[in-house]
Amino acid sequence: MKNFEHTLSASTALELLADYAVCLLAVMAVESLWHGGTPGLSNVRPVLAGITLPELLAPALFPLLFAMAGVYRNCDQPGSLSRRVRRVLLAVGLGMGVVYLALHAQLGDEHALALTAGAMPLIALGSVAIRRLSDVARGGQVGARRVLIVGTGEAALALTRDIAPTGRVIVGYCPAGPQGETDHVQDLAAPVFAPDLPIDEITRLHRVDEVVVALRDRRGGVLRMDQLLACRSQGVAVLDLAGFIERTKGEVPVDSLTTSWLVYGHGFEQGPARTQLKRLADLLGATCLLTLATPIMMLTALAVRLDSPGDIIFRQERVGLAGRRFMCLKFRSMRTDAEHDGRARWAVKNDSRVTRVGAVIRKLRIDELPQLINVLKGEMSLVGPRPERPCFVEQLGKLIPYYAIRHSVKPGLTGWAQVRYRYGASVDDARRKHRFDLYYVKNHSLLLDLQVLMETVSVVVFGEGAQ
Repeated sequence: MKNFEHTLSASTALELLADYAVCLLAVMAVESLWHGGTPGLSNVRPVLAGITLPELLAPALFPLLFAMAGVYRNCDQPGSLSRRVRRVLLAVGLGMGVVYLALHAQLGDEHALALTAGAMPLIALGSVAIRRLSDVARGGQVGARRVLIVGTGEAALALTRDIAPTGRVIVGYCPAGPQGETDHVQDLAAPVFAPDLPIDEITRLHRVDEVVVALRDRRGGVLRMDQLLACRSQGVAVLDLAGFIERTKGEVPVDSLTTSWLVYGHGFEQGPARTQLKRLADLLGATCLLTLATPIMMLTALAVRLDSPGDIIFRQERVGLAGRRFMCLKFRSMRTDAEHDGRARWAVKNDSRVTRVGAVIRKLRIDELPQLINVLKGEMSLVGPRPERPCFVEQLGKLIPYYAIRHSVKPGLTGWAQVRYRYGASVDDARRKHRFDLYYVKNHSLLLDLQVLMETVSVVVFGEGAQ
């Protein structure tokens, strides 16, 4: 469950549980009124005794819809309240019909209608209130984790910027390392403690929850390991820079990694059972999606044919598991002469090579649907790093550290990088997305796959990350 801890922040988990509780309480309140009582504490036991299984499961639908609508995405970051509230209301509106149909067969028309009509406003108000309370709590740093940073140099300054969106509070910096590590003292966001003050004493005095070692070079005995060990024995988490970024941001900072960190750290767990379970999930998921998407694919095929001359399906060689090559399938979204000179090019925003229909299907990700066939054939998975062309793989492998590791799992129809970063169109974008791909390869599980699939819905529906 370590992966679940890393990908789901504490604030997100609390919001998810609070949403379910609000939905369940709304159902119980309306049920109490339906049976002639009042929604008070004295009626909790009889209401619970009479509640049916569909009524108990119906509230769980809304956190699921919220996740698919992107309500929980980036919920640790300020400034997203209005966006999240709009998506809450959209999800509640969509959920009304589903809940009514689910309850109708069990409770009858009148009871199901009353329960749905009565509970929905309460659910909407309660869920909006949760978003507001969560935003206020973050703004006031209520319950925020307190961080002590070891180091005062460039790495510490970069870490300061990374911590800002996580809602954590920096209590100060502890000097360590060579002279070059003190170049940015004037730019730091909190006090710098005296070099002779023990780290474990600082953690006690300032109620520190986490110590992060932000040093590019940890050689030469500059770290006070006995003091860091004392912090660990007090229950204070001690993390290096890469471990902290991995846990809080869901990415691996490849530029500051050492091979030993990857070798001796957790993750990269593979095995026959996990592989077979993922393959079974791919087969079931791809079959269901292909069945549901068939009408859309037929209309798309017709639109592509009428819009411009050329094949409907575009086949392009990509690199997959263990470096093996395969033909990746897509609906053609560009002119047939897009690479008339034979030179591979990155797709860019407002690319002139994209057709009119192509612009629409690329924005909605419909052009990727034929890759469900690649999933059924075992060449791809539903979730994984996006497959790249051989020429780009060769280029990026020389420029990006540990790039080849992404080929230790099957490429995916969607991926952690796709729901966490915009559409990539350059080497710099590929470098940034590789941080997320490496995180996925290191921590992949069915739970993470499920999270990616749910977040993909909001990416597609709201056009997030699209060109």
